[in-house]
Amino acid sequence: MGRTELFVLVASALAVAALCRRRGLNAPLVLVAVALAVSLVPGLPRLELEPEVLLDLVLPPLLYSAAQAASYRDLRAAVNPIARLGVALVVVTALAVAGVVTLLEPGLPFAAALVLGAVVAPPDAVSAAAVGRRLGLPRRVMTLLSGESLINDATSLTLYSVALAGVATGAWALGDAAGTFALAVVGGVGVGLGLGVVLHAVRMRLDDPVVASAVSLLTPFAAYWSAEAFGGSGVLAVVAAGLHLGHHAPRAGYATRLYQEPLWSTVDLLLESFTFALIGLQLPWVVRDVVASDEGLGHGVVVALATLATAVLVRPLYVVATRRVDHLRLPGSHRPARDALGAREAAVVSWAGMRGVVTLAAATAIPAEIGGEPFPERATLQLAAYTVAIGTLLAQGLTLPWVIRRLRVGAEGEAVADDAQEAAARLAEADAVDAVLDRYRDRWADELGPQRAEEALGRIGRSWRRRTVAAAQILDPEREDDESARPDALGDGTTLPTMTRDHGRRVHALRREIVAAQRAVLVQRRDAGGLDEEVLRRMLRELDLEDEALSSSWVARALVDEGDGGGTSVPDADARRAGGGSPEGPTGRGSQPGDATRP
Repeated sequence: MGRTELFVLVASALAVAALCRRRGLNAPLVLVAVALAVSLVPGLPRLELEPEVLLDLVLPPLLYSAAQAASYRDLRAAVNPIARLGVALVVVTALAVAGVVTLLEPGLPFAAALVLGAVVAPPDAVSAAAVGRRLGLPRRVMTLLSGESLINDATSLTLYSVALAGVATGAWALGDAAGTFALAVVGGVGVGLGLGVVLHAVRMRLDDPVVASAVSLLTPFAAYWSAEAFGGSGVLAVVAAGLHLGHHAPRAGYATRLYQEPLWSTVDLLLESFTFALIGLQLPWVVRDVVASDEGLGHGVVVALATLATAVLVRPLYVVATRRVDHLRLPGSHRPARDALGAREAAVVSWAGMRGVVTLAAATAIPAEIGGEPFPERATLQLAAYTVAIGTLLAQGLTLPWVIRRLRVGAEGEAVADDAQEAAARLAEADAVDAVLDRYRDRWADELGPQRAEEALGRIGRSWRRRTVAAAQILDPEREDDESARPDALGDGTTLPTMTRDHGRRVHALRREIVAAQRAVLVQRRDAGGLDEEVLRRMLRELDLEDEALSSSWVARALVDEGDGGGTSVPDADARRAGGGSPEGPTGRGSQPGDATRP
């Protein structure tokens, strides 16, 4: 595929995806359908990529982005059902598909049939999660789907590599396969965690969010390629690194977080749109390859439909048969038994089996030759994989919203619980603000005099306290709290002194420390289990934007003009105390007028 064709493909896929996002349509399905229609245009050349491109260049960033967005605490709590679906179900599905295909084609080596089984085994939670968010699935269901999608890719691709080795050698040894799998898991997780620890330490010392974001873009490739070089699973390395860095992201600079969120959303949109469009364009050519093969189209269609039926049926049968296992506790799992999936939630999970990027990438990567010989029935296996991907998108992707509504699976109570958590966290933030103001009282009394210091700090403290209590009462009206009746240190009617540059500098530093204290409270409550990850990130973004407003204020510009803090907009020490990384905002340009004096 030339540069022009590649650019046209990506740009066209982006245009279709943008329309789907605007209209609320299922983007993967529409992309495949549009690309399939385009592929039928007479004279259109065949667009092909090297098989390694999708696995080595497209898959790592998609996995890394998903891992960063996942909640480590929620995944750890749900380790039992995630392992049940992300590991055991993948193996069961792969073996079932391999068995069915071998029965239909006795001359096909079992290892080659297992290649197909590994390709079609892992569901992709992107579509299911998008539907679930829109329809309000419970968080434990969303956690299970996202956690499954993170580790089932590693399971399937490791099994895929083992099966390819079996095709190349012509021998199948269960012991060798188990050893290869164990090495892939240990090596992949080890490399990913090691890289994550190193990069987090580097990120904490970077003062430039642009550089930090560039490092983030390189991270999935470094993790994937390093693990593969050592015989480990590149997929697991990417997931481990992404989970570690995502869990510790609240401790990094605010500007880095504000940079990376839209950056990775953009990368996801481009890569996913490109992949689904590519599969639609390639499908007719795969059909032609099957027609030209010795087996013929009829045989290929039978194998493809049998594979689709097996992949669709195995999941609900397995989920129903093993649902009771969720009540068992594995080491490292802290989820209470009452939080296990109910029957209706399990039914939704069993139908959320749409295949996606991994299936398409692995199918494309099946080599034309292996061990110097043509790969057995490659065109038929690819047709079967594409049929499973498109068929599940059609059969399950289009009907999943109906299933969710019909079963009335929702998360009505979670919104109330989230609001209660946020209300408690905001009151805890207010206490932290009071502690910061107490630390500043003596310092400002020496600089401004006791009376002016009390006036300034009293005005700021009352504003913070009233705003926080009002938000907490709105979020949780049932909360019994007398904070609103708490007497102020000073009576009403006090005024803030005239704001000079020195006064502005003092208030600027105080507000940065207040934001830092609030951020620390949120992370502590999250780590202690009192604040859900989703609520944390919602509140953290609010603080990050407040930090950005401080960095864009007239005080920050004045400090830059003075050359204070080594040319940054605020003193380096204040920026670090605020968890700020670079004091520049994500615009990276000059400042905009702001009000650093108004709490």
